[in-house]
Amino acid sequence: MNLVLKLSGHLVSSDGKINHQLIADYAKLLREVYDSKGKWVVVVGGGEVARRYVEAARAIGADEVMCDEVAILITRANARLMAACLGNLAQQRIPTSTEELRELAIDGKIVVMGGLQPGQSTVAVSALAASVIKAERLIITTDVDGIYTSDPKVDPSAKPLPQISLSELSKMVAELPQTAGKYPLIDNLAISILQRSKMPCLYLNGRKLENVRKAIMGENVGTLVVP
Repeated sequence: MNLVLKLSGHLVSSDGKINHQLIADYAKLLREVYDSKGKWVVVVGGGEVARRYVEAARAIGADEVMCDEVAILITRANARLMAACLGNLAQQRIPTSTEELRELAIDGKIVVMGGLQPGQSTVAVSALAASVIKAERLIITTDVDGIYTSDPKVDPSAKPLPQISLSELSKMVAELPQTAGKYPLIDNLAISILQRSKMPCLYLNGRKLENVRKAIMGENVGTLVVP
């Protein structure tokens, strides 16, 4: 089985700290479920640390491209931590392009990566990676239980959606701002890639590692996004 797991930056860093225990817990989970067969990719987001760097870059007059470049460096640092924690189960080189991803994505080693280029979220990177390795499964972790009718952090009446189409999801995010460090749920590029590849994906709460395990094993947990 070929699989892409997107680890939300919200989980990796919050309150100004790196959640190294969560990284260790994910590494333990992956060691337990990965059978060294197939191609697996873990994409790690930037989280609050990346957003702080973006704010600092804007404060000194950086343009949005440079802000994205700064955030990408943080995602790659987070990816390096995950790769180090996985040890010999993972490639220790962090790919910076789809060409490098193809080179590193061989049976027997997990590839860990962060962002690739300005103008795209790590969800888009995950969609690209899924297309490159012809993944059967794309799992996107967040800090809530899936996709809701509205933002559950600000709307107590928000209801979880067991399934949603890409076109419906596209309408939901159309009115939301997409700037460096802020790509709510999914960005337009990720939607285009998933539509082109006809790739379904699963959104779930990345803090509930048992649910992540279930998703890796093929169960539908959280919200299924269908083409």
